[in-house]
Amino acid sequence: MSAARTDRPGARALPRRRGKAVAVVLAVLLALSCRLWILEPVAVESDSMEPTVGAGSLVFVFKPGPELSGVHSGDLVVFPSPADGTPVIKRVVAVGGQQIEVQDAVLYVDSSPVNEPFVDLATIDGTYYPRTEVPAGTVFVMGDNRERSIDSRDYGPVPLESIDGLVLGPRP
Repeated sequence: MSAARTDRPGARALPRRRGKAVAVVLAVLLALSCRLWILEPVAVESDSMEPTVGAGSLVFVFKPGPELSGVHSGDLVVFPSPADGTPVIKRVVAVGGQQIEVQDAVLYVDSSPVNEPFVDLATIDGTYYPRTEVPAGTVFVMGDNRERSIDSRDYGPVPLESIDGLVLGPRP
């Protein structure tokens, strides 16, 4: 019987091809499930997060991040723009229950100045934002390029349930 198998090389090749096809299909399904539920690439279209993340960059969003580790000050998050629903990347500067304000371009959280070496204070000198308490269940977000960013100063705090995920990579 073993002689019959070696005489027919195509008989062995067919199961190997099926095995490779199954492996390819499984790899594609795994990649799609990762993209749908775990990691998603997002193209950055604006310069509101420069110098941390420049326009034209590609970032990866860890989608289960908010549920697994929560959302904290300093996190870069992705959520749908309140204006048009496109993905937006911003930095969380305060969470529910904290108070924020901007005095002469310096961000204060709970009356303490925040060290933000990535923000060019010279471009926003003289900028003010009144003391505001961030409601529970929301976060206050701002772009690192404060002069050009449309953020919570314009559209208010972002509900936690609106956050699609945490950006992997750059942090202060």
